[in-house]
Amino acid sequence: MILETNDTIVALATPPGAGAIAVVRLSGSLAVRLADGLFRGRRLVDCPSHTAHFGRIVREDGSTVDEVVATVFRSPRSYTGEDVVEISCHGSTYLQQELIQTCLRAGARMAQPGEFTLRAYLNGKMDLSQAEAVADLIASESSASAELALKQLRGGFKKEIVRLRERLIEFASLIELELDFSEEDVEFADRKQLKALVLELKRHISSLLSSFQLGNAIKTGVSTVIAGRPNAGKSTLLNALLNEERAIVSDIAGTTRDTIEEVLNIHGVQFRLIDTAGIREAHDQIEAIGVRKTFEKVREASLLIYVWDITSGMTLQELYNDLAQLLVNPVHCLVVCNKMDRNPLFDVGWVLNPADPAIHPYLLPSAPVLVPETLVLSDLVVVPVSASNQMNIDYLKEELYRAALGDSIRLEGTVVTNARHYDALRRAEGALEEVLQGLDSGLTGDFIAQDIRRSLNFLGEITGEIGVEDLLGSIFGKFCIGK
Repeated sequence: MILETNDTIVALATPPGAGAIAVVRLSGSLAVRLADGLFRGRRLVDCPSHTAHFGRIVREDGSTVDEVVATVFRSPRSYTGEDVVEISCHGSTYLQQELIQTCLRAGARMAQPGEFTLRAYLNGKMDLSQAEAVADLIASESSASAELALKQLRGGFKKEIVRLRERLIEFASLIELELDFSEEDVEFADRKQLKALVLELKRHISSLLSSFQLGNAIKTGVSTVIAGRPNAGKSTLLNALLNEERAIVSDIAGTTRDTIEEVLNIHGVQFRLIDTAGIREAHDQIEAIGVRKTFEKVREASLLIYVWDITSGMTLQELYNDLAQLLVNPVHCLVVCNKMDRNPLFDVGWVLNPADPAIHPYLLPSAPVLVPETLVLSDLVVVPVSASNQMNIDYLKEELYRAALGDSIRLEGTVVTNARHYDALRRAEGALEEVLQGLDSGLTGDFIAQDIRRSLNFLGEITGEIGVEDLLGSIFGKFCIGK
């Protein structure tokens, strides 16, 4: 991403389309002077920073484009660190474009995607992790994802990475100093202290890496598939979770032929619920496609809700066989024992303990139940519900939340939400492991120094403290034009 950063750029800073107002943003060394030439009201070049002024924007021939409010931000106290003018006009799409075209004819250049935030990064207003948090904040669709993006924007993650690098740099400098005195065969860095530090840093990085499951779930939502036999109550359960009649409910088997997708928000985390066709031998080509889609969706999901109608006569062996077919890839599975209102004596503990002698005699199978080798019963969560009358639905939501986020459901600590950050941390952890191996095998300082430099570089990629020209286009190209 090679851009001229000395010129003045312009773009719409609010979402495209008609609205009550729109904001056109100018940034650059000539932003105030350029806007002043178009503005009729107070002289903007004489106005102090962070002041707003009412007036008109005029074309070259003196005709009025619109009545506006121009807000002046002086360098370095602006979003980009440059002089910035934000012009609030009426929200007509015609007026927005006319205002931008007037600025372009006056000498501004159209901003590229993310260029305002890129300039903020280049001018030291934020590091790369904070710049990416801007995009995450714009894209956030839940309170939890917005909260995490705000924490990162305020520099919480940056501080963690800087602290890790600073502690490692201390020893790195001593190792590098040893290389300058290699002929004297001296050691400035205590190897035991270095090993203790590397072990501590690895534990810290491992903790950050483990938080990615939580962060990614909050940021992108949790793909959750509802599967089961026909007439098990899958669509009824979807309606109960959403508290609305979203899916068609019928006693006719095979009502759901295609997948139905909806979003459920639980404690600020979005679950993308996918209701699927019932699992059975298909009776026609359309139903066969629906069943095939069910298996495809489960393979792509993070969570599986398997709905079992405990009144249907379906055996425990059939349940296990279905789960073994579905759980090909690692996925959290909740077995929902549905229609408990019709059989309140049903012991859900039987699902996880098929040979338990304490179960009711009438539940004992006529033949031994064989657990497929690929099915681990201890990994299952069993929840009794009655979807038709909302029994235990709130409890099911809590179990969904816990299954998706694990035990780390507190957001007070640093949480990794960005795949690029996760990859850099993973590589830094690998480099630190090589430092440990080098220390244990008695490698010379030059090899140890090389692995330390690699770990520092990987950590530096996150905040932009090393050369990252190749990353800039990828990161800022994902922004909207006016950001």
